[in-house]
Amino acid sequence: MKVIIVGAGVVGYTIAKRLSSEEQDVVLIEKNEKRIKEIEGSLDVKITHGSGSSPKVLMEAGIEHSDMIIAVTDSDEVNMIACLVAGSQSRVPKKIARIREPDYLEYTQIFEKDYLDLDFNINPEKAAAERILRIIEIPGAVDVAEFADGKVKLVGMKLTNTCSVVGQKLKDLKELHPDHQVIIVAIYRGSETIIPKGSTVLEAEDLVFCVTVPAEIPHLTKILGRKERGGSKVMLVGGGDIGFYLAQWLEEKGFYVKVIERNENRASFIADKLEKTIVIKGDGTDQNLLTEENVQDIDTFISVTNDEEANILSALLGKRIGAGRCIALIDKPEYLSMLSTIGIDVGVSPRLASVSGILQFVRRGKILAVTQLMEERVEAIETIALETADIVGQPLKELKFPQGAIIGAIVTEKGDVVIPEGKTLIHVGDKLIIFALPKAVSKIEKMLMVKPEYF
Repeated sequence: MKVIIVGAGVVGYTIAKRLSSEEQDVVLIEKNEKRIKEIEGSLDVKITHGSGSSPKVLMEAGIEHSDMIIAVTDSDEVNMIACLVAGSQSRVPKKIARIREPDYLEYTQIFEKDYLDLDFNINPEKAAAERILRIIEIPGAVDVAEFADGKVKLVGMKLTNTCSVVGQKLKDLKELHPDHQVIIVAIYRGSETIIPKGSTVLEAEDLVFCVTVPAEIPHLTKILGRKERGGSKVMLVGGGDIGFYLAQWLEEKGFYVKVIERNENRASFIADKLEKTIVIKGDGTDQNLLTEENVQDIDTFISVTNDEEANILSALLGKRIGAGRCIALIDKPEYLSMLSTIGIDVGVSPRLASVSGILQFVRRGKILAVTQLMEERVEAIETIALETADIVGQPLKELKFPQGAIIGAIVTEKGDVVIPEGKTLIHVGDKLIIFALPKAVSKIEKMLMVKPEYF
């Protein structure tokens, strides 16, 4: 597949690096020469200097022979024009643009076939806010994802020394709770990522990812032997787009919300727009302010400013003073990997949220969604079982399923959710949620594809 990426910022660079590692043919367009010099030695892609909204530059990049254009500059207008020009110059099968301005997102007609004809529009901030909201709603969760229109949930939780499941094999855990629809599909242990088997033994400090159905969520913490602090008090540091999205949603869902925002005009704007949320003008890294605002009584503390270092510092202060679960908005991989070791419960990355949305258009087979987990260490793929694909018609225990991959759930055409066992059969049209290490993804793709002889 040939992919043109417009914009070499954090999102564009991450997408280019990921697709290049999968041996896709990638051309990266960037107009800032300084940025080109910063990245050209670390990427195995062709880099073209110029504006992605220029017809001439797009032609030089090979738009006529491309399968996809992904426009992710900091300018919504440049991204939209790049896709518009690409569509007028060539028949590009897939067009994806990063669009952040709320006014554009409300006027969705411009994305439709008669206008920009976008296949997907990325809003990293909104995607990150949605992920944070899903995490907030489940006590003790450090990550939450949804599949099959919400019929299947993936919940990440950390095991402590006091969890009753520590020291147990997964097969024993299933025997202890036979009536519950729960399966552990991935474990993050130190720097090791494990797709577990029945013989895998759970250890303290494991971050376990469980697939279940919404009705089982209240039982999940009991099954894992965790004791959680519930509650509806939330403190948000940062009133930018993400903070404002979150405050709106949380207020609508009945949470008690406080927002700390440094900029006086922005604080006034939020206070005018929201009815019940308390807005405080101040610095979220000010320990005295956090103490005065009784952060020790807060159930969930969330820092979502545009400054990653400030997010880490305020979350650490909140935790130290006594807040419950602490969440920080982080994009740098080196920061994300160290959060749990320094005491922050959750790190959410807009960059990774963007990559997840794009990968569904790259994967082969009938892919409905792709979600990145654990800083890209595991990929969750939601797909449909196609006729003559290798996975259809035989018990799972007889499938030569790639090492490093597991089927977490099956949703039948009738909408029933099946947590699979060895005897489970996959039928044509079933939705599958598959979890795989990066090394197993290409093998999974081959199993999902319809064989040529079918045609």
